[in-house]
Amino acid sequence: MRGLLIRDLRLAIRAGGGFGLALAFFLIVVILVPFGVGPSANVLAPIAPGILWLGALLACLLSLDRIFATDFEDGSLEFLATAPVPLEGVVAVKALAHWLTTGLPLTLAAPVFGIFLNLPGGGYGWLVASLALGTPALSMIGAFGAALTVGLKRGGLLLSLLVLPLYIPTLIFGADTVRRGVEGLDAGTPLILMAGITFGTLALLPFAGAAALRVNLR
Repeated sequence: MRGLLIRDLRLAIRAGGGFGLALAFFLIVVILVPFGVGPSANVLAPIAPGILWLGALLACLLSLDRIFATDFEDGSLEFLATAPVPLEGVVAVKALAHWLTTGLPLTLAAPVFGIFLNLPGGGYGWLVASLALGTPALSMIGAFGAALTVGLKRGGLLLSLLVLPLYIPTLIFGADTVRRGVEGLDAGTPLILMAGITFGTLALLPFAGAAALRVNLR
């Protein structure tokens, strides 16, 4: 499993579709919003939590279709399916590699991007905490969606349509956590709910993703 993780990390960095592309897209979203709604701090500050979370969510979508596509094209996925390793573990490792190359860099860069949107000082800690807890769920849900659409031509659009509705609860609780932190309210409740979603996806979706891969590889 460790070798598979290292291999996926190397492929993601070598292909150029990992953290660099996601961070660039996130930055573009953050820069374009002030042009659309105006540069006033009074306008940007209230919507900053939602914009930052939405930008991170959309950035995670960019590389989802490559989680299994490359292995399917070169035959490695069939080898992994017949190897003496659980396919559920393969799905989990693929999701972990996606998070390390996409979700983690977005989490670390979000406070810097928050400055562009005039995010109040009380929201930065909650922003990092919510993204650190929420982005693993985005990667795991994305891996499940990628397993469902592997082998389909032009499956990227279908993948986005499948996973976006599943992303909505994480988006709601993540943005609400930051908003409550900015307003000085109790942000623990939405953060706990989002953590529950993350742990639930990590516990269940590797099995669902492995089942989807077995169906698609028959």
